[in-house]
Amino acid sequence: MNSLDIPQTQTVALVHSLGGQVEFKTNYPVPVPGRNEVLAKVLYTGVCQSDLHTKAGTAAGPDGNPITKIKLPHVGGHEGIGRVVALGPDITHAAGLKVGGLVGIRFASRICRRCDFCLAGTEQYCVASTNHLHHEDGSFQQYIALDADYLTILPDDVDPKVMGPVLCAGLTAYKAVLNANVRPGNWLVVVGAGGGLGHLAVQYARAQGALVIGVDTGPGKGDFVRGLGAQEFIDFSSEDPIKRVQEITGLGAHAAVVTAGSAKAFAHACDMLRVGGTLSCVGIPPGRPSLETPICTIVIKGLKITGNLVGSLKECMEAVDLVRRGIVNPVVKVRPFKDLAQIYEEMEKGDISGRIVLQITE
Repeated sequence: MNSLDIPQTQTVALVHSLGGQVEFKTNYPVPVPGRNEVLAKVLYTGVCQSDLHTKAGTAAGPDGNPITKIKLPHVGGHEGIGRVVALGPDITHAAGLKVGGLVGIRFASRICRRCDFCLAGTEQYCVASTNHLHHEDGSFQQYIALDADYLTILPDDVDPKVMGPVLCAGLTAYKAVLNANVRPGNWLVVVGAGGGLGHLAVQYARAQGALVIGVDTGPGKGDFVRGLGAQEFIDFSSEDPIKRVQEITGLGAHAAVVTAGSAKAFAHACDMLRVGGTLSCVGIPPGRPSLETPICTIVIKGLKITGNLVGSLKECMEAVDLVRRGIVNPVVKVRPFKDLAQIYEEMEKGDISGRIVLQITE
């Protein structure tokens, strides 16, 4: 594809200030790929809860305080699927890279490749990393420039409509299940099982051979979660989830993955665990909540607690492969790009099962 096929301006979903409204601009410049970059045309993108928190100015950093060092005006989105339309100069690693190939637009955008975390294959914690949530324009635009050295090159036979959410929600769910250390036949509870993250955690846990108990509430959530492969479903609005988990498992669950953004959900999850159980934390409640579990409970029961910040590129490709092979099936609803503001409102109300995917271009 030559440069005549690439326009100079594009449509983007822009936020001018934290807490500001989404504005669609049709004359935003199309980036020119620089040294060791590619230009991709964005086809589809998932909408993540963290996009909503960042737009609203409530996204928390490791100290619990809201992150305010955000590129403004800002184009969000970090669950995108694009097609390469141009290569910048001086591409250093061209293996697998081609014009027309599918690539992912993930949370992480650039890494240093030199720090201890990069060298250990845990580059999501890179001390000099940048991401599409806070530092660089993301996938809520028609064209995007990406680092060719940290590019998520996807197989040609993946379905771009369903693969976007795998790059953040799916990867995070996959990593959370890995960190839960479940063995085949172990009981694993997924709190928030009907949501964008939770419905994928249910399936990745089943792929590991776990017996899954889904916890959530809302019309149709029970049938939805059981349809994903969960053995049991608990509606926390009408049942005591702690009591029911104990009844189902006898000694308590081996692990719990909490995707819900509720501090109470984390405390309840600890009470669902058996001796030696693992709490795998994913959801980030707003504000600065603490884990409301007595230290004596953690000590006496020998509980393990782990956090999950997405995952490495290698783990991302493992999560992608399970979807590509049909073992995990993201439940997505494709909506027009200009529905983004309405989708944010629906997310705040908790009205969405599965994941919303925006069609950005044809």
